[in-house]
Amino acid sequence: MTKIAFFGAAGKMGKRLVALGAADPELQIVAALEAPTCPELGRDAGEVAGIAKIGVPITAELPADVTPDVIVDFSSPRALDALLALCLDRKIALVYATTGADAEQLQRLEDASKTIPVLRSPSMSPSVNLAMKLTQIAAKALKDQDADVEILERHHRYKVDAPSGTALKFGSLVAAEMGIDSFRDGRGGKTGARPHNEIAYHAIRVGDNPGEHTIVFGMLGETLEVTVRASNRDAYATGALAAAKFLAAQPAGRLYDMNDVLQL
Repeated sequence: MTKIAFFGAAGKMGKRLVALGAADPELQIVAALEAPTCPELGRDAGEVAGIAKIGVPITAELPADVTPDVIVDFSSPRALDALLALCLDRKIALVYATTGADAEQLQRLEDASKTIPVLRSPSMSPSVNLAMKLTQIAAKALKDQDADVEILERHHRYKVDAPSGTALKFGSLVAAEMGIDSFRDGRGGKTGARPHNEIAYHAIRVGDNPGEHTIVFGMLGETLEVTVRASNRDAYATGALAAAKFLAAQPAGRLYDMNDVLQL
């Protein structure tokens, strides 16, 4: 039984984590954390998630007598420093599923992984991570085939970063395989002929789209596309729960990712 806590428990993803985690016989939810300004503080996390009460209130701090094996964070990059301090102090493993962290924050996660088990992935979706592996294979095969690469991503209107962290990860994988070192966000105006050694990102923000990515490899005469779509947020939640169970049994020493969980 893995003792688990969620940070961002009253958010959209947090609610699904609570609901799905409560139904998982291999997990015991021991804490549900939120920002001090969250209006749901004090309420039962299960009730907030739309299920039966689970006997765990939403709190701004981890109770002193509660020590989870792992914390899953789906919140905001602004919370990272306090969250890392908590995990390092209490020796708690961390699944960091929040996007939008800057380079310095990512370095702090890397540094923390030497002391506690840390897993970070731009996407917790198993299908997205499988699509990344397929994209790597395609990029390697098409390296010398005169392929142009563009990445399209769609997310809901409330997403605050663009391109998505997942799109950027797809781009970095392609760039590493194909030796590309030029990137741009979108196109507009009289841009002239497309430079070959370039990856362009196109971000679309509409409605409640939970996430969609297409990697286009365009050659003269044919096109290959790798596309992955989510119809709801449960794919990300179930992936994060699988990552938590995996990470709770791992030693510190390196930064883990979903490839480790999926044995890719």
